[in-house]
Amino acid sequence: MTSALLIIDVQNDYFPGGAFPLWNADATLDAIVNAIDRARSRGEPVVLVQHVAASEDSTLFRRGTEGVGLHARIRAAAPDAPVVVKRHADSFHQTDLADVLAGLGVTRLRIAGMMTQNCVVFTALSPAADRYDVSVLSDCTTTTDETIHGFALHALATRVAVQSDA
Repeated sequence: MTSALLIIDVQNDYFPGGAFPLWNADATLDAIVNAIDRARSRGEPVVLVQHVAASEDSTLFRRGTEGVGLHARIRAAAPDAPVVVKRHADSFHQTDLADVLAGLGVTRLRIAGMMTQNCVVFTALSPAADRYDVSVLSDCTTTTDETIHGFALHALATRVAVQSDA
């Protein structure tokens, strides 16, 4: 089984000073960078997903702003990782993610990123994800607050594996 680590929307707008800072963002970033390091040491490909707002009126992930950028620590940890640009919560919807994963021979998908109840859940439950053995790394995701994060992971666990990467 060929695994890939999928990192969703770890972008500047979700950190202090950004348009929509999340709960526990810095600790989650640390965990994701560590997960990237472990994946790379195993020869596991890393794929990055970046949300770019469809509307120029958006206050979040607007093209041309610093906030839309992937966090510098993610780029430094995975400088050669392919970047899939999306406009919807589901990272597969209207993107080339499935083609990127097919090109890497991926059969197992480990998901990390932001926000747990939105883009992480919608990607994990995407009809396009059905062809993969999907797991979500609970310590490598976050959202607006701890309660919503916990609810989302609990609900998701009925459909896909939810586990720590530590």
